[in-house]
Amino acid sequence: MKSKIVSLFFLLLMGCSGTKLVSTWKNPDIVLFDAYKVLVVGMAQDENTRIEFESRLVEKLEEHGVEAMRSMDLFDVEFTLSEQTEEELNKVEEQLLDKGFDAILFTKVVGTENKRTFKERMNNIDALFVRFSSDYLEHQDIYYDPRYYDTFNIYHAETSLYCICVGKERELIWRGNIDVTEPSNVDKTIDIYIKLITGAMAEEDVIF
Repeated sequence: MKSKIVSLFFLLLMGCSGTKLVSTWKNPDIVLFDAYKVLVVGMAQDENTRIEFESRLVEKLEEHGVEAMRSMDLFDVEFTLSEQTEEELNKVEEQLLDKGFDAILFTKVVGTENKRTFKERMNNIDALFVRFSSDYLEHQDIYYDPRYYDTFNIYHAETSLYCICVGKERELIWRGNIDVTEPSNVDKTIDIYIKLITGAMAEEDVIF
């Protein structure tokens, strides 16, 4: 389960509220960007997660009339199992241009952090303990109750849209940064993540 979570950029805060769009950036030289054929790349070690994410994002793009393809249908196994050079990636870009692609939508996890919270004690949060024994008895389970602290990971994910237009290097068109709290349901997390990034791109006149 851990590998599934870590590999997923995509990565939820115990529910829908745990996936948050933190920021977006749009190339100031681009007012409107239409893409007609997009390669969807989800960088993940876990193959099942990658399959689910890329497949669902392709479906979402096609719902809006944008032709899309999963990277796993283009990259062979050896490509993702070994390091690639700039020259090799340039060859890939040429292949994409030859096949009519004009954009790459690239998602990955760029960082993670661990958070720790205390078990809520709503009834006594403002209590003033005037005796040591009362204070001790109220909080003694710090010693032995593993549920006193709740730890979870927050994953910092990033989705970037690159133009692979003729005469231009892989120019960054748009980027969205999303924080996802360790998901209890990976399927829901993927769906929410995709809704967030596609919604944000639509608002900024990118692809949609």
